Amino acid sequence: MGVLRWLEKHFEEALCCIALSIIAVAVISQVLARYVFEIALHWTEETAAICMVWAVYMGASLCVRERFHIRILVAVQSLPTRMGRYTIFMADLAWAAFSILMIRVSWDYLAVLWKFPSHSPSLGINEFYPQTILVIGYGLMLVRLIQTYVIWYRDGAEGLPGMLVEDGDVADEEHLF
Repeated sequence: MGVLRWLEKHFEEALCCIALSIIAVAVISQVLARYVFEIALHWTEETAAICMVWAVYMGASLCVRERFHIRILVAVQSLPTRMGRYTIFMADLAWAAFSILMIRVSWDYLAVLWKFPSHSPSLGINEFYPQTILVIGYGLMLVRLIQTYVIWYRDGAEGLPGMLVEDGDVADEEHLF
């Protein structure tokens, strides 16, 4: 159970750190290869690009979990609590619907990539595998969005879902696992 709890709290951060570390190694390798050894490494650009996309989607999921995504919180928090809840709920419902739509579209895209495989030019890997981030990323965003509401409801449904409590402290979140 300890591993599940750790993953629930740090999964996105761990993948972002790994992806950003790989990007740094790839870019530094290319710079050293070009300017010190006067050769070009063909794998670095593609590796960095794939890792950047993975880092972006994992970062988006992390932002959903931590409620750091784009919102005009000052405006929402200045509304009466009931109206603020309605506004947040409607925005999150639209986001969930968009995530479901993107999971469906991404799934269809992956089915095409599976049926008609193509390989990346530099790394020679099947494009299906790096592109799985589409389903993984939107799936994690949807799970984290639902998780926010489960935690909020379980903790008494006070204030706005996933937002700061009134005394300025972050609500104590006992996570799902």
